[in-house]
Amino acid sequence: MHQVPLASLRALEAAIRHESFAKAAAELNLTAAGVSQHVRTVENWLGIALFNRHARGVTATAAGREFGTAVTKGLAQIETAAQQLRRESHERPVSVACIASVATRWLIPRLPAFRRKFPDIRINIVYALDAKTPEAASVDLLIRHGPRPDANAIPLLTAETRPTCSAEYLHRHGPFRTPSDLVNADLLHDETPASWSRWFAIAGIRQAPPAGPIFADFSLMIGSVGGGQGVGLCPTALIAEELANGTLVTLFDTPLDTEKSYWLIEASRLSGEAQTFRDWLTAANGEAVSTPPP
Repeated sequence: MHQVPLASLRALEAAIRHESFAKAAAELNLTAAGVSQHVRTVENWLGIALFNRHARGVTATAAGREFGTAVTKGLAQIETAAQQLRRESHERPVSVACIASVATRWLIPRLPAFRRKFPDIRINIVYALDAKTPEAASVDLLIRHGPRPDANAIPLLTAETRPTCSAEYLHRHGPFRTPSDLVNADLLHDETPASWSRWFAIAGIRQAPPAGPIFADFSLMIGSVGGGQGVGLCPTALIAEELANGTLVTLFDTPLDTEKSYWLIEASRLSGEAQTFRDWLTAANGEAVSTPPP
């Protein structure tokens, strides 16, 4: 045996500290014979006796006490380092990257419920930007929009969009009885007019959609929709609260982007806290699609 018999050092340290195989056995949930065997293993490796054995028990030799002190200090250092790493692991927040609209309209409103259930887990939310994987965003979890990115991605929300406006805009400019009525509406565009062109084609409208303001993303466009400035193609899963209270109205049920969803992707290695948050999100996703944020 060339390596120090590390597996036997805990039993040896307890035996020297108590100067009793029986007391060491009780502390470590072993038998006295088991502790004795561990001690013998270390003594054989060292080539020196660490205990004097007699009829009434054992007493540590001078070498045993000196070696026991060294082992006690070593085990204490290991324990301190392990506890520090454990604290750092538990104190590190769970990091989540997602686009702004998902963060502000879906994820953030749900965080109070998570904190009430798991008050010791901190959540750090960052912009996803163009990251395709959690590793690229340096996060534990990534919420992506689009077609399914890979087989392991978990669907959180449908990304289907429908023509939507405020109740106030509908009152002033409606009614919109058929899709072709939108030709004369104030259309709001998310990134490009291409989405409206595709929706017009699905609805059987041959005319090109009218020009209108173009917004960099949905989180900007929804402010204009809610402000009564026009009709936008909105992901209905992200406006559930406004649809439920009647401030926003979907004009037609014909959806666009039926092949898209909001997907949860996890990093290859997750802390226990990140796994808890992942499981909480995925367990709530069915409710989140149909229920307004709390």
